[in-house]
Amino acid sequence: MSSEHRPARTLWVGCGRLGRRAGAALVGAGGEVHALRRGVSGLPAGFRALPADLAHPVERMLPEVDAMVITLPPPDAAGGYETPLRHLAAALPQLPARTVFVSSTRVFEGYADRADPAPVLTEADAPQPLGDRARSLLAGERTARELFDAIVVRPAGIYGPGRDRMLRTVREGRPVAHRRRTNRIHEEDLARLLVALLEHPEPPRLLHAVDDAPARLGEVVTHIAERLALPVPPAAEPDPGHGTVLSGALRTQLLGSLRHPDFRSGYDAMLADLGC
Repeated sequence: MSSEHRPARTLWVGCGRLGRRAGAALVGAGGEVHALRRGVSGLPAGFRALPADLAHPVERMLPEVDAMVITLPPPDAAGGYETPLRHLAAALPQLPARTVFVSSTRVFEGYADRADPAPVLTEADAPQPLGDRARSLLAGERTARELFDAIVVRPAGIYGPGRDRMLRTVREGRPVAHRRRTNRIHEEDLARLLVALLEHPEPPRLLHAVDDAPARLGEVVTHIAERLALPVPPAAEPDPGHGTVLSGALRTQLLGSLRHPDFRSGYDAMLADLGC
């Protein structure tokens, strides 16, 4: 990507593992990253720490930035995202030229009980939230668009170093829904995607962050078990299938090929890093 559209100053709101990875790429390219989070210990070198809890009004005005990425977990409070996002907006000296709000493909959970063959969902399909968390995410998307004219990214299940729930499931032999349809994205590719959205001259306004290979959960645990030379975890009962299938076609147009286009590549890299 040309440096012409690269933000010089980026505010990363809720700068966790994903923000540290993507922010390091921005710093490495010569940019500034301001990390707003409640606890600021453990930030990478070169990050500018902004300790703040968005459950409350921010005590001082935030720095002027060219871009902002919001990676807040769904709040537990009844107000959802409304309060923290409005506190954020009130503390900005001016609206960044570009804001990205990271949501989740959980907003499609209402499609999960469709029988096979399941529809392949694209950015044109309307969300169908069922639970409180999905409704909170969808409300957060609306608020982020209202306040910041935000681009919305909906990642599927994020995995990678430190996100090893599936490895632990296989090692412990816990039952899983083998027939369930699943989608995922490796943290490394999601970080690259967020940087690309900040740098692209005309990014899409809504994007699914998924890899190239939706898969049954049984395929995933079988591959991991074979790599670890362990028994394949048993199927949960009942195991009706269900789950969603999401298209990554628009993501491909924006980013091109992934470092980990499917779960085999991603989990093999994780296991190699662990010496397995």
